[in-house]
Amino acid sequence: MSELDWLVIAAYLIGTLLIGIWFSRRGARSFAEFFVSGRALPWWLAGTSMAATTFSVDTPLYVTGLVARRGIAGNWEWWAFAITHVLMIYLFARLWRRSEVVTDVELTELRYGGKPAALLRGARAFIFAVPINCIGMGYAMLAMRKVIEALGLWDALAIDLPGEPRLWIVFALSVFVLVYAGLAGLWGVVTTDFIQFGLALIGALIVVVFALPDVGGIAGIKMTLAQQGLSDRLDFMPWSDVAQLSMTTFLAYIGIQWWAFRNTDGGGMFIQRFISSKTEEDAQKAAWLFNVLHYVVRTWPWIVVALVALILYPTLADPEIGYIQLMLDYLPAGLLGLVIASFLAAFMSTVSTLINWGASYIVNDLYVRWAHPEAGDREKVLVGRLASVVIVALAATAAFFAQDIGTVFRFMIAIGTGPGAVLILRWFWWRVNAWGELAAMLAGLLIALLSYLPMFGEVDFGVRLAVTAFGSAAVWLPIMLLTRPESEETLAEFYRRTRPGGPGWQRQREITGLAPLQDLGADVRSGALGIVLLFALMFGVGWLVLGSWGRGVAALGTAAVAFLLLARSHRGDSLTGGKRGSYIATP
Repeated sequence: MSELDWLVIAAYLIGTLLIGIWFSRRGARSFAEFFVSGRALPWWLAGTSMAATTFSVDTPLYVTGLVARRGIAGNWEWWAFAITHVLMIYLFARLWRRSEVVTDVELTELRYGGKPAALLRGARAFIFAVPINCIGMGYAMLAMRKVIEALGLWDALAIDLPGEPRLWIVFALSVFVLVYAGLAGLWGVVTTDFIQFGLALIGALIVVVFALPDVGGIAGIKMTLAQQGLSDRLDFMPWSDVAQLSMTTFLAYIGIQWWAFRNTDGGGMFIQRFISSKTEEDAQKAAWLFNVLHYVVRTWPWIVVALVALILYPTLADPEIGYIQLMLDYLPAGLLGLVIASFLAAFMSTVSTLINWGASYIVNDLYVRWAHPEAGDREKVLVGRLASVVIVALAATAAFFAQDIGTVFRFMIAIGTGPGAVLILRWFWWRVNAWGELAAMLAGLLIALLSYLPMFGEVDFGVRLAVTAFGSAAVWLPIMLLTRPESEETLAEFYRRTRPGGPGWQRQREITGLAPLQDLGADVRSGALGIVLLFALMFGVGWLVLGSWGRGVAALGTAAVAFLLLARSHRGDSLTGGKRGSYIATP
């Protein structure tokens, strides 16, 4: 680390704090400004913020470790979520914006009524704001801790403090992020997200440019892997044993995970962006932008860096550190500081969002709902900032004890599996009630935790997902059918506010006299085409990057056909005056 590197890092940190200070006044104006940006986010800012939030410092390290251990096909562990993320464009983005809630948990008392709804809201708010959120922040902090340790930054600062250095590393990170996120509110978070996403992507590209020539470019990577008998590391599908991805697990990823995971209708952080968007159309455009940035744009710089690290450092005890080792070995002064700043940007974009999101639950769904319903805006913002301190302290504790990023990621998937089907059905079927959703959430969490007990031995991950998903369904379905449905008044009010499509709300349409604002069948077809479009784009770009021109051109041709069919569907609905013509956006 040269003086120039330190200057670059310092300039970035100071700039971020200045942005936080600049937006602190706007965030303090009102509760809505602090947590949902006054519902005025443009689509390009909301979509980029969603992409930045999912691009944490752990992600390139996680992908590097995946490719080293399992090859490119190992990425299906997170690629499978593309099915969920495309469907949320057409099925849920507009519904969330139309609901005008402050948090996704608040929807429970709009969709359901009485004490069960209040209990569900409180339980969901606590579980997602504290354990789930803090574990998620903790593994982002774990990754940042690994970066700082591997780069020797703490030793370079020559600070002599008692105790274990990694404890102080986590503490320093926690304090910095807390100051930045606590001051800014959501406006500050999304604005810095926009800058941080660009910087984080540039950082990955810089590592590619400097390290790739030393292995002979893409052709050299392919030749070296072939000589070592590792050509199957380049496969996009997990057909070989190298991916360590059983067919059971793969089928669980693409056949279960997308509908069983807790984020099936968007997920808290994404929903916060939908709720904060200017219009329903902005919410839908933001969702499409996120998908393109997340799956098409940034996937391949990470994978190329991972392949280079696999060739240059095949014996690393912790392959996740290969990314950092490339930075140290290949980047000149100044650029090393810039890439380290990009890691900080990736880290801060994720953690700042998690802090603001978790605090919104604690304020809106716990403090205001249960302790002080008459609280004013100034009090709500103050409680939000105090809640941020608690969340960061718990996340730092999780980061101190965690060791492996990939393990924590899979654990988060496992404990979040189960309630997804209910979260989808509650939008489209009147019979779903609060007891059913509460049972799905608790049953899925309990079954997943039980599957980790030593008495069950080593459980295939796909089997774990299937048992959790279907085991949860075996609990919540009977409970839902054996308990009372929601009242006619509650159901009619929910329908009046959101007006979803499909046959599940026929009675409420008759009661309210309102037609749906969604053509569910058309949206499902659009979602299917969108899934084809996104995967074809992602694979097409990937094959071109890796020099497989025939496959790449064929995949991009498939993407073009899917895009034209989507555009034609939109134009046809507009010309015929169908329901979708007024609100479905061309991707």
